[in-house]
Amino acid sequence: MSAGRSFKHATHTWVAFAPGKVILLGEHAAVYGHPALAGPLSLGVTARGEESSRCQLAIPSTVKGPGRALLSRAFARAAKVCGNPGVRVTLTSELPVSMGLGSSAAVSVGLARLLLGARGEAPSVERVLAVALELEREFHGTPSGIDHTVSAREELLTFQKSSTDARPKIRRVKSPRPLKVLLALGGPRKSTRETVAALRARQARYGARYDRLFRQMGQLAREGAQAVEGGDLEALGDAMNVNHGLLAAAGLSSPSLDGLVHQLRAMGALGAKLTGAGGEGGAVVGLFYEPEPAVAKLTRLGVPCFSSQVAGPTVF
Repeated sequence: MSAGRSFKHATHTWVAFAPGKVILLGEHAAVYGHPALAGPLSLGVTARGEESSRCQLAIPSTVKGPGRALLSRAFARAAKVCGNPGVRVTLTSELPVSMGLGSSAAVSVGLARLLLGARGEAPSVERVLAVALELEREFHGTPSGIDHTVSAREELLTFQKSSTDARPKIRRVKSPRPLKVLLALGGPRKSTRETVAALRARQARYGARYDRLFRQMGQLAREGAQAVEGGDLEALGDAMNVNHGLLAAAGLSSPSLDGLVHQLRAMGALGAKLTGAGGEGGAVVGLFYEPEPAVAKLTRLGVPCFSSQVAGPTVF
């Protein structure tokens, strides 16, 4: 985590950065109370603010239709919590949208950091999480909490929801070596809401079967965290491969995602799986010792992709 990269302040101006996130193990199972392993990306969202007579957001021209009204409502909600400081905010993003890589959470955390700073408050992790949650609730209704937690804490961690209203169980996962991944994009995906609803319907019909799948996914997240801490990237990669198989068995993959997964493995990935909601389209994550040669190959083939470090020394 780099505090300097996360938030900078000069007279009458503010800059705040928030990273996207990638789930390495345990998505969907996390909804049912099992742990997930997730970490920050090197790409993210930057919020910039200048002193102004009122609190306002210049919505990027790339945000179209209903998205503009949604972002405006979310900003107004966060601004109110922060006392409506006199600042005009602009946003720039390096993250692909609607790919399961935490773009909305990065917007939430970046805006939270900037608004807190503009009101003269040190943007501590706890305060950033509280304000970012307000934005995430506007964006998603009942967010899991994984995305904005990873973005605000900027570290690889396991995240497990409580069965009650208590705080989730969060544990930092330290890596003795750099953890490098490749993210390949499989095209636009259905809404997370649709994918989650269809999975919930299957789980309600075949409860015992899906409970076993979710428990196994959660166990893989625990084993993956142990592999990271032991520097055993091969074991982490194997857990990712098995996790993809379980996600496919749960009806969460697609031919396009399966094809990308096998393509990354053929290019030397220690493990590869879908990441995020899954379904049609979305993103695939591959674990590599050095991902750049695969990035170059995929780019030549016309596959949108990028590499990132998610843990280890000098994450950013």
